[in-house]
Amino acid sequence: MIEIRPLDTLADMRAVEDLQRQVWGNNDADVVPLHMLTTVAHNGGVLIGAWDAEAEKLVGFVFGFLGTDQENPQRPAMANLKHCSHMMGVLPEYRDQGIGLRLKLAQREQVMRQGVRLITWTYDPIESRNANVNIARLGCICRQYFREVYGEMQDVLNKGLPSDRFQVEWWITSQRVKQRLSGLRRRLTLHSFTSAGTPILNPSRSNGVGLPLPPDQPLAPDGVFALVEVPANFQSLKTADLGRAREWKLQLRSIFESAFTEGYIVTDFLREAAEGRERAFYVLSYGDMKLGGEE
Repeated sequence: MIEIRPLDTLADMRAVEDLQRQVWGNNDADVVPLHMLTTVAHNGGVLIGAWDAEAEKLVGFVFGFLGTDQENPQRPAMANLKHCSHMMGVLPEYRDQGIGLRLKLAQREQVMRQGVRLITWTYDPIESRNANVNIARLGCICRQYFREVYGEMQDVLNKGLPSDRFQVEWWITSQRVKQRLSGLRRRLTLHSFTSAGTPILNPSRSNGVGLPLPPDQPLAPDGVFALVEVPANFQSLKTADLGRAREWKLQLRSIFESAFTEGYIVTDFLREAAEGRERAFYVLSYGDMKLGGEE
């Protein structure tokens, strides 16, 4: 049985330190330390853990703190309060069991009790597992792409590749998010979009042994919707061919930076079997700038 609860004791903090090492392969220099975890958790931050009661161990956590968003255009001297979700990790053997989703929902409840309605965080847009949770299930949107957020990283998941990130917006009191979390929204499929003429800007092809290859020249978005393909299993691709993995990341950087500059927003994510292989796509939408903060 997995128990989700706030973390506040010194033993809890030591367990979070150890979990960071296990999830990311971090050395001590890259671990958020006990003293910082304690200070944030006891002063308006959020630190929530997932415990395996039978094994008596911490198997996942989410950690964040209060921050400010862009300035309010109606009151230029004022900034908007938000929650900055800094880290979430789940042990590999406990993934794909809904633990990450439960942690995010617990985070949402605690932040709403503080009267804050926006949570932001960064993640690597090429990781389809994270994209599926963040965009499709939680209802986040994205309109910001940042290059080399953390510089050259040395952990096992990121070493050797640019640390580019999406910054997503999770408007936790919006109708959009409530609808996604209710489970009543019918998820659209790849056919839903392609049958309506929605282009895939960078359709991949298989190299014959299961690795996706990016196109030589991606298209530019032109219309209300567009699809952007990402590898369905990036870590497998990275292990097999680091050069190809880097090629994918740099091409996606170019696509998303251009699309966001033109006013497109990421509003959905698809992952399904197509053409005999697993494929994954972001949905870009144009004209949805009011999505952020809608009630």
